[in-house]
Parts: sequence; structure tokens; C-alpha cells
Amino acid sequence: MTTTKKPAFIAYAVTGEGKQAFWTRIGSAWPHQHGEGFSIELNALPVNGRIVLMTPKAEDSTEGAEVAR
Repeated sequence: MTTTKKPAFIAYAVTGEGKQAFWTRIGSAWPHQHGEGFSIELNALPVNGRIVLMTPKAEDSTEGAEVAR
């Protein structure tokens, strides 16, 4: 999927809990044109941990970056 529109959400793989959690950006999500649902593009699929969708922030512009949240 190729799009020039900014994503509505950034997908992160998260392992651990609280201040010890490790966040890795793994993809993005865009709303469907008809308004129901989202298209999700993942560059990686974690085998453990969880996937969290967050609204984008200015510091989220680095593709594939590890982020402290």
C-alpha cells in the first residue's frame, strides 16, 4: 500500500511494562475512505509483546525508531 496521506495512527511493538517498556515502531494505520475501519501497514510482526496504536506526534517521523513512551 502506498499513500501520501499522513497516517492516523503509528503502530508500535511493546515489550515490558511501565517505565521498563520498550517501544519499537513497526508500522502505520490509515482510515478507509468510506469512514469505517483502517488499513494497517506493518514492517514487522512481533511474536511476543503487544501492538499499540498511538496518534502520531512530531517525534514519530523517524521510520523504524525505538521510542520511550
